[in-house]
Amino acid sequence: MAEKNLESLFHDTLKDIYYAERKILKALPKMARGAQLPELKAAFEKHRDETEVHVERLQQVFEIFGKRPQGKTCPAIEGILEEGEEILDEYKGTPALDAGLVSAAQAVEHYEMTRYGTLKRWAEELGFKDAAALFAQTLGEEKKTDETLSMLAKSAANQQAKAA
Repeated sequence: MAEKNLESLFHDTLKDIYYAERKILKALPKMARGAQLPELKAAFEKHRDETEVHVERLQQVFEIFGKRPQGKTCPAIEGILEEGEEILDEYKGTPALDAGLVSAAQAVEHYEMTRYGTLKRWAEELGFKDAAALFAQTLGEEKKTDETLSMLAKSAANQQAKAA
């Protein structure tokens, strides 16, 4: 049996976020189609493009680590995305849909931020400076997306839902 250490934990977590990003990549177009606010639709479309780059960066990290890119089923992201699907179904056509979609998207962003923050720290500990830099770049983009979503919630989506 392989030794369970920080390096193996790093690799497992890398596979987890790789799986998650690929699932998110598939979910974002559906969220964009469901969004009613043009700004929210645009934010989802922009983040889809960013997520493609995130997947490419993860593939680079696998290469740095000397491993083949491979996902590992992530029950956490499955559950978060399932909640987003429920919001799309249950609130379709209502003024509360966009507020719900923002909430679901922020749950995804917060999951990603925790993973990227942890992977960055571990990459530094393990001496993978190039990988740490890639994680830092993605982490910054995830935080910016979260800030954009918060702004959209405050400026429009929550007000729309409340006014109805």
